[in-house]
Amino acid sequence: MIGAGFDAVLTAAQDGDEAALETLYRDLAPLVRGYLRVRGAADPDDVTSETFVAVVRNLGRFRGSETKLRSWVLTIAHRRLIDERRKHGRRRDTLHEPDVVVELAGAGADDAATGALERISDERVAGLLDLLTDDQRAVVMLRLIADLSVRDVAAILGKRPGAVKTLQRRALTRLAKVVAEGADGDEGTEEQDVPFPDGHELR
Repeated sequence: MIGAGFDAVLTAAQDGDEAALETLYRDLAPLVRGYLRVRGAADPDDVTSETFVAVVRNLGRFRGSETKLRSWVLTIAHRRLIDERRKHGRRRDTLHEPDVVVELAGAGADDAATGALERISDERVAGLLDLLTDDQRAVVMLRLIADLSVRDVAAILGKRPGAVKTLQRRALTRLAKVVAEGADGDEGTEEQDVPFPDGHELR
């Protein structure tokens, strides 16, 4: 992340400064590309390019923090991914590239999950994520890697916040169980959206 200088970089980028736009691209492109690759985009580089074309076109209207910018950019990436799937009539059908998965997992915000991933090989991390459903993978990417709030992830994926919390819990439980057992589990089935009970409001 850019950190303390974000506001100045954003303002300059909105004014069309090429160096500032390049800074935003270098910061965000690996995250966007990694998200698209783990979600099984047919052409992650092409979808990443389309995403940033839209970002530059609409950046002048953006208002918010660096975290909000990441959420906004990933929302655009997610929509472009849906467009690509509709265009090609396909869903995810390829395994993750281990180096991409491990690089992204290293930026995780959940200590338990990150620790589990760090104890196994690159290929094993890729295999573990392949045990999750598509929705679970998306939540893990956005929550633990992009470090977005549950509410932001829900907005990106078009789900209820409670459903995101359920998907995250089930994904981490599954990963922890498989790592503890030292063997891959069976293929998961698609999770249903299950709201959390009252009294478990989200941050």
